[in-house]
Order: sequence, then C-alpha cells, then structure tokens
Amino acid sequence: MALPQDQVPWISKSLFKSKALEYFRHVETSGESIVVTDHGHPTLEIRPYEHLPGSGVDPLDQLRNSVTRYIEPTEPVDQGHWEALQ
Repeated sequence: MALPQDQVPWISKSLFKSKALEYFRHVETSGESIVVTDHGHPTLEIRPYEHLPGSGVDPLDQLRNSVTRYIEPTEPVDQGHWEALQ
C-alpha cells in the first residue's frame, strides 16, 4: 500500500481506525514506523517487532513458565484490597 506523503508517518486516530489492517501491512512490508495521533498529538507508534539486540532470547520464551502461583483464578477479588471502596 502506498501511503500519501501527507499521511506518513503521522496518521489521525480516526483514519487509522478505518484502515488499520492496511497500515499494519504497510509497516510489515516496508519496515517503516507510523505514528497515530489524537487531536494532532502523537499517542502511539506502530513499528515492526524487533528482538532486543544482544538478548539472544525470545521475549515469549522469557515469559514462559513465569507464573508461579495460579490458585482459584475465577474467585472474586477481596473487596478489602480495593482502595476505591475504602
């Protein structure tokens, strides 16, 4: 997808929303980043994924088996822990 010069690399949130998949494909194929703006202010940067240089380990592999305790995940949170209720 060829992007008009006035839309690269900054794109309004409303325009991005309507054409997100096209912009994702553009970033994937060109390697260029795109900045998404909200009311003219940059809020997000869409860029190709990169492994951290020198890490040698895939970030997903680093997270694998990192949950050490998973007890009763469907139980409600104790209301005593919510600051908003105090």
